[in-house]
Amino acid sequence: MSETIVAIATASGVSSISIIRLSGQEACSVASQIAPKASFRPRYADLTSLYNASHTLIDQALVIYFQAPHSFTGEDIVEFQCHGGIVVAEEVLAAAIHYGARLAKPGEFSKRAFLNGKIDLSEAEAIAKLIEAKSVDATKILARQLKGELGRFVEESREALLRALAYSEVMIDYAEDEMPEGMLLLLSDQLKDIIGKMTGIVESSRRRRGLIEGFRVAIIGKPNVGKSSLLNALLSYDRAIVSDIAGTTRDTIEEQVRIGSHVIRLIDTAGIREADDQIERIGVERSMRSVAESDVVIALFDGTKPIDDEDRKIIDILKSHPEKASIVAVNKSDLECVLDIQMLSTFYPVHISATQQFQCLTTALQERLDAIGESDALMLVSARQIEAVEQCAREVILAQDPLQRGEFEFFSYHLQEAVKQISSITRPYDSEEILDKMFGEFCLGK
Repeated sequence: MSETIVAIATASGVSSISIIRLSGQEACSVASQIAPKASFRPRYADLTSLYNASHTLIDQALVIYFQAPHSFTGEDIVEFQCHGGIVVAEEVLAAAIHYGARLAKPGEFSKRAFLNGKIDLSEAEAIAKLIEAKSVDATKILARQLKGELGRFVEESREALLRALAYSEVMIDYAEDEMPEGMLLLLSDQLKDIIGKMTGIVESSRRRRGLIEGFRVAIIGKPNVGKSSLLNALLSYDRAIVSDIAGTTRDTIEEQVRIGSHVIRLIDTAGIREADDQIERIGVERSMRSVAESDVVIALFDGTKPIDDEDRKIIDILKSHPEKASIVAVNKSDLECVLDIQMLSTFYPVHISATQQFQCLTTALQERLDAIGESDALMLVSARQIEAVEQCAREVILAQDPLQRGEFEFFSYHLQEAVKQISSITRPYDSEEILDKMFGEFCLGK
């Protein structure tokens, strides 16, 4: 980490300000050649002139020096806050490279912060996810993780496992001694508590993943019920082809739209029915897969027609996914309704039509999404974190039988694996190659 690195920390394009960030032992030396009149007093902003390698004036900008170890990376950092746009920022970047800095790799600033003990891996992942956050609720969750919420959970879980492991090691060393009365029950209860907490966190995190990635909302119904018209109405433009011919939509169509404070992916699916046409049958299969992968399901019914077997199929699909938030919408409510509403009463249907606003539907959808984000429970924000907690819980489950049989060597082995898995969330034992892969997914300048 002896090399001094540099990168443009702001998004590419026209803006009011661009920030170029230097980090490393030679940060001040490099910066002083670009901004020779800057004072480089720690945490003071100097308004000064910047020059390129030919000593030609580039810009007048703010220069701020963050002295090690009191900086994001734990190293000396110098930031140039110059006027926005591509040309000026690129000129400063080129000058820094000319004077000895190296262009930073994606995520290299955050990687250095991790390696210097300024952040743990859970906080690093929160930084990356915060940039991609799809909702206000997501930013709140990620802000808590940046403050160490997940790190505290990891430490508490690790301490509980280590206490059980320490007792097991004592029993191995003093195998001839009898187990203290009540200790087996106490250990067993502790393991069950750990399993329950971890299982609950994983399930809750999977339910709320849309807060981070954007919720997936599938629109389903029988052919020609108005799914594509609904998609177009929610998008406010004609994205899907609409016709009176059943089976017009033969593949899933995905588009992004904001509902309230949430960014969602709307998925218009092929009409679900028994299809003779092979292409349409593939479309129906994809529709079913979209339902399984969605966070919310909007089921559409035609209010001008009696419920038939195809409608019953849709009802069965909703009943087979009780874990999903669902909205039942009765279309064409401006016409005479002949649909048996009683069959849908348990779903509290909303009534919509192409000639009226869809406000009731968007309100219901926003309420469902808000309800998913209401919980203040801890959330795992990446697949890596979820896998680590799942693996930890699995090892604790496997430790239960050896404990009951008094096989403390096997009990200790599983607990050691559990400690390794839970610790990997904040401080993994993995190689430099694994860290490169993880931080390589960050953007430049982070």
